Amino acid sequence: MDTLVATTSGSIPVTLRKLYFLRFAFAAVWAVLLFTAADTLGPLSVTLLLIYPLFDAAAAIVDARSARANGTTANPLYANIVISSLTVIGLALAATSGIPAVLRVWGAWAVTAGLVQLIAGAIRRKLGGQWAMIASGAISTIAGSSFIAQAGSNDPSLKNLAGYAFLGGVFFLISAFRLNSASRRQA
Repeated sequence: MDTLVATTSGSIPVTLRKLYFLRFAFAAVWAVLLFTAADTLGPLSVTLLLIYPLFDAAAAIVDARSARANGTTANPLYANIVISSLTVIGLALAATSGIPAVLRVWGAWAVTAGLVQLIAGAIRRKLGGQWAMIASGAISTIAGSSFIAQAGSNDPSLKNLAGYAFLGGVFFLISAFRLNSASRRQA
């Protein structure tokens, strides 16, 4: 049995809590690693850039399986899986053109994934702990626009992506704790 996906009724908060803690830890480690390698598009930074949307797609798969097992809608999660998977391809191609191209692809992903996250959070708001996901989705759309704008600057950098990922991780951490509180109140 998958330890992240429980199949009993009412297990979505448990599954999401575990997934959100994992996403925070991943984002924190990823952000530190990217920040140290963000000055150039070398093997480490490109690998990290590709791993992040891959992890996002994998997390959405786990999330969608849990939602489906509990009879809730997973449509926004399926959209996120497709968007993140296409982003991996886009980033791989963009990495051959330089940091501005990477920022444009990352920015487009942040905008679209942010909108999907906002919708998913709104649909799940009754579970509790989703206000942080809704806020994170809104911030992601704004940050994505700023990455696209930054691509045209004189000195584009990947360092802001590290901050973006870490902040997103913090929102996952907040949601995990809020889900924990909500599940205790329901018990």
